[in-house]
Amino acid sequence: MHGVRTVRLTGGEPLVRRDVHRLVSAISAVPGVEDVALSTNGLLLEEQLPQLVAAGLRRINLSLDTLRPDRFGAVRRRGRLSTVLAGMAAAEAAGLAPVKVNVVVLAGVNDDEILDFAQMARETGRVVRFIEFMPLDAQHGWRRDAVVSGAEIVERISARWPLEAVPVAGGGRGSAPADRYAFADGSGEIGVVSSVTSPFCGTCDRLRLTADGAIRNCLFSDDEVSVRDLLRSGATDHQIELAVRRSTWRKLAGHGINDPGFLQPARSMSKIGG
Repeated sequence: MHGVRTVRLTGGEPLVRRDVHRLVSAISAVPGVEDVALSTNGLLLEEQLPQLVAAGLRRINLSLDTLRPDRFGAVRRRGRLSTVLAGMAAAEAAGLAPVKVNVVVLAGVNDDEILDFAQMARETGRVVRFIEFMPLDAQHGWRRDAVVSGAEIVERISARWPLEAVPVAGGGRGSAPADRYAFADGSGEIGVVSSVTSPFCGTCDRLRLTADGAIRNCLFSDDEVSVRDLLRSGATDHQIELAVRRSTWRKLAGHGINDPGFLQPARSMSKIGG
């Protein structure tokens, strides 16, 4: 797989495809792939878990932006918080621990729950990852004043429960998007994804395959290479490999969010994968 060892299925919501376990099984069978993960909103997770685990799923990331039942409907617009929490518990019972919980923090919307989520990490062993609000929303309503910086999130939590940065093997920050912090008293850890205020483009090694078959080398770029079109035109494996390599080589040194001329990508996160 030319160095690709980890594959993550994202969305939109991947579990709306009731046969997604077949895709998990097919990916797991590819030589060289060591890890198949899935990001989900958790609403359909519990019922599909047995098939997913049997197919080779190794890890779960669960998106959850509030822990308050009265706020859940306004933030998520569908489903119930209890369903998501039951899905987390089922994933842990199925051996997919530690579950990672992704929280997009917005000023004035859910930033008053930062300590609540940190407490969840401390009490459950789940790894809560706080994510800065990025200009990838379908409504194109992103505002810089709605961004709560990763540094502020760490500062708020550390004032209540001191945090220590988790060193990366080999030094540097590594290629993972999240900076990791452990609670100084040993009660779990959190992660912070500071895509807006502290970009990590120089170490990013991720590619995305969209639902319509395009390779995208950055969430914030409109540069895409259609593998679907190559396949339908009878391209050889070598030609497809070369197209993927060229897309990788075109990864930019930065995404430009902080440049005056930055334009939000035409396609939202739900269309290109997280």
